[in-house]
Amino acid sequence: MPNSREARLPFDASVLRAPKGARWRDWQIDPDAANPKVSLGALDPGDKPFSGGDKAADKEAVERLAGEIDALQNVFHPDGRYKLLVVLQGTDTAGKDGTVRGVFGRTSPLGVRTVGWKAPTEPERAHDYLWRIHQAMPGNGEIVVFNRSHYEDVLVPVVNGWIDKAQTQQRYAHINDFERLLAETGTVILKFMLHIGFDEQRQRLQDRIDDPDKHWKFSLGDLEVRKQWPAYQKAYQDLLEATSTPWAPWTVVPANSKTHRNLMVATIVRDTLKRLELRFPPDDPALKNLRVE
Repeated sequence: MPNSREARLPFDASVLRAPKGARWRDWQIDPDAANPKVSLGALDPGDKPFSGGDKAADKEAVERLAGEIDALQNVFHPDGRYKLLVVLQGTDTAGKDGTVRGVFGRTSPLGVRTVGWKAPTEPERAHDYLWRIHQAMPGNGEIVVFNRSHYEDVLVPVVNGWIDKAQTQQRYAHINDFERLLAETGTVILKFMLHIGFDEQRQRLQDRIDDPDKHWKFSLGDLEVRKQWPAYQKAYQDLLEATSTPWAPWTVVPANSKTHRNLMVATIVRDTLKRLELRFPPDDPALKNLRVE
């Protein structure tokens, strides 16, 4: 049996790691470290490591990358050797919806599916907390994007004191084993923590209040959660340290800039798909010289 840091993957684990010299290497939580240390305070959410310095050019690059991802998923789907799970996690207003639209808005719905996670229903609470998550996993040749995820179960309950430290550690172990199961059976997992600053969140919440077209995005409960900002930052740091594994590493995405956020996520998704060396299935010999009358 593999130990807590080993897995037998049906793909080269290097596709999940930031290559040496890559612009995002400093933003990936080291998946090979036994006890990585994370300080979100030391990671500037206003940084733009992928930006060329021209916002218009960056937006054009996002559009180009979105097109490349669409083309690659057209191979990914019939190739069918792997599944891809993209996890988008972040505080309120971090830009999960915007990332889905900006990065995956051009992909065919035949091969890409988005799941938005909210509070569990009564039937879901009657099962273990990962039961509903497992049912939403991608099938062969499918790409699934999670808007929030199973990591809510080591954030909200932790911050609100609904589970203690021992239960939290137990859940980290559950999640790591669950994701290892997925990876060992062909699921490529990319996890992104969209990192915004406290002042940036304030401005985005205010924008939702000031713009009638955005009122639907705002809830008075958002202000109560904002008061728990330090506790959520600590909970995020802890989960990043505990669950960035060789088979499912975390990448922190500086996300004060919406354009840069999309550029960084799109680049990593595109590069990962390319490194999988996808291929169409071999031709059916019966098609040779076949003519349609």
